[in-house]
Amino acid sequence: MEPLLRAEHVTICYHGDPVVHDVSFELHEGEILGIVGESGSGKSTIIKAVMGLLGDDGMVTRGDIYYKNQNVIDMPGKELRRLLGPEMGMVFQDCKSALCPIRTVGAQIYESMSAHRKITRAESNQLAAEIMKKIGLTDTKRVLDSYPFELSGGMNQRVGICMAMMQKPSLLLADEPTSALDVTVQKQVVEELKMMRKEYQTAMILVTHNIGVVSALADHILVLQNGNVMEYGTTEQVIHHPHNKYTQKLMDSVLHIRRE
Repeated sequence: MEPLLRAEHVTICYHGDPVVHDVSFELHEGEILGIVGESGSGKSTIIKAVMGLLGDDGMVTRGDIYYKNQNVIDMPGKELRRLLGPEMGMVFQDCKSALCPIRTVGAQIYESMSAHRKITRAESNQLAAEIMKKIGLTDTKRVLDSYPFELSGGMNQRVGICMAMMQKPSLLLADEPTSALDVTVQKQVVEELKMMRKEYQTAMILVTHNIGVVSALADHILVLQNGNVMEYGTTEQVIHHPHNKYTQKLMDSVLHIRRE
């Protein structure tokens, strides 16, 4: 079966300096890839490249990224924007900061939906409410009528997941989706992402520092250090039988508390 997404020998530069070196991976429908590594290893840069969000200073200088056999690197901006939302969704690290503080959640969801399809505000609210209920936001009217600053961090993160899933994309890119949340809410978000995969067969790339989160969700793991691939394999192999010394150190650094 053809992969949904594949990266082939990708090198990414900022201001001409390489920050990601010769990275390759593939992702099939319904699979989850976890990308792990220390801060500055290039994790977020990779998913920004997939979405065309590197900005004016960033560029893929070598290699290709194919989504459904279409090379997104060579794709004109207007054509790529048609994919963002209906085909590829994004959950940002801090969804509250990614939302406009002076517009209600409902207004922002409606704006993102109407950019890609003809839809009324009532239809947008109804679709949003259906997804919100699935991810634990039961008071949907209050959430839709609220401004981001009126919601907790966990609620804003769920709003971000809702917005990303509104058009049922084939691919969801999640950048540290649990980093700003307490442990209890982290577990809830993990369960919600699992549910999204089961419900919609959504493939995901999950960027995280949290080895516990990636071990609970991912089918495969890509380990980065300073933009270089240290290890790439199944979750079982990378976590329990790592070949690379850096990966071994990374796994050994996970805090284990033993009760005496």
